Amino acid sequence: MAAPFIIGLTRPVTESRLDVRNAFDSTLVDTLSVATVADVDEAVAAAKIASKQPFPVHERVSALYAAADNLENHAAEVALLLAREGSKTIREAQREPVRAAEVLRMAAEVARTMAGETLPFDARPGSEKRVGYFVRKPLGVIACILPFNDPVALVAHKVGPAIAAGNAVVLKPDPSSSLAVLRTCELMLEAGIPAGRINVVTGGAEPGKRLVEHPDVRMISFTGGRTTGEAVARNAGIKRLSLELGSNSPVIIMPDARLEAAVRAVSDGAFAQAGQNCLGVQRVYVHSSIYDTFRGLLREHVSSLKAGHSLDDSVDVCQMMRPSEADRVKARIDEAVAAGATVLCGGHRTGSVIDATILENVGDASRLACDEIYGPVMGLFSFETLEEAVDRANAVDVGLHGAVFTESLRDAFYVAEHLEVGGVIVNDSTDYRLDTMPFGGTKNSGIGREGLKYAAEEMSETRVVCFNLSE
Repeated sequence: MAAPFIIGLTRPVTESRLDVRNAFDSTLVDTLSVATVADVDEAVAAAKIASKQPFPVHERVSALYAAADNLENHAAEVALLLAREGSKTIREAQREPVRAAEVLRMAAEVARTMAGETLPFDARPGSEKRVGYFVRKPLGVIACILPFNDPVALVAHKVGPAIAAGNAVVLKPDPSSSLAVLRTCELMLEAGIPAGRINVVTGGAEPGKRLVEHPDVRMISFTGGRTTGEAVARNAGIKRLSLELGSNSPVIIMPDARLEAAVRAVSDGAFAQAGQNCLGVQRVYVHSSIYDTFRGLLREHVSSLKAGHSLDDSVDVCQMMRPSEADRVKARIDEAVAAGATVLCGGHRTGSVIDATILENVGDASRLACDEIYGPVMGLFSFETLEEAVDRANAVDVGLHGAVFTESLRDAFYVAEHLEVGGVIVNDSTDYRLDTMPFGGTKNSGIGREGLKYAAEEMSETRVVCFNLSE
């Protein structure tokens, strides 16, 4: 059995090193080893050897349950790492390892229930004496490339179904959030995931590119930006791809909506994790008859949100991941204002912190309306008819989640039928995700579906067996 290859654990020092700093005050959290191309090759080799070893379903189930328990027992430690190195408030970070542990338990049940089917060969004339079935087989080595915003939850969402299906993985986390990933993987291996089934390489573009191109990698599961996702698709060759590339999520507020609940939901959806969330609320379309009322309630609520350091448990909106991200978001706000938008609240920047910001009078053709902002910024728009709101919501080239607030079944079903997204959420934020549901988008929001059962199916392949019983 191959030993796991994990930069930062089994091989703590490489020639290239990277300081991991908290983006609020630049304090040093730790120093990260950066993998070379040779390190990637070694990690893939370890995964390939492990993937060929026996790993019966009952062992997968036991290992995933044990990994979940171990992660949950160390949740406070992992949460602190998330808040120190990443871009989550400590309250947000404390929820993530608990959620990840539950995802691993769900993955264990997927392993227990994955099955093939018998096939009716006698449906074809001349095949009456044939019987057969298909089974699901693991692909082998799965490359999992993670973003910085939900790294521990995404370890569970990618590694969990990969292990459930019998694969081995090589993970490459974002350099800005690798420490929590490394610790999570260490906890999973300590709990009994077999050696070599989980491997981690750290670093930026160079190890990532090698991992994508590696001939022994059978599938790439990538979550991140569209530009990088397009490069992954170009460079991967003949491999399975699962790409989740973000969005620009719309919410429609109808006249019969429960406004106070809608205000809380869209605010949470827009400003949690400093807005760095692929499902984050970005465009809010409000019916003209209630626009002024909703606008006032939303402004009052959002103006009360506290911005500051991620380790301050009273903070609602913490620093962005990197100072350069704060630069980008502030520039986008200024660009919108220069084009005629009005700042309803927020708009200020202090270091890497952008206050929760609402803009109105934003043009439908502006970058703020068309592109993913990936920051704590929301645009407010007025509309007259539901058909108009849906058409404007669809007028972008992405579609991950959308939402509508209404008490009308007719209106809710209209949105569910016509909104071009992977998921329609009724009376809640676009940020809602059930971990077992098929998760993914339409248009340029990506290809493939996550969600435990659906990811495990994509991480396996069918093998048909046919018996000819003719004499």
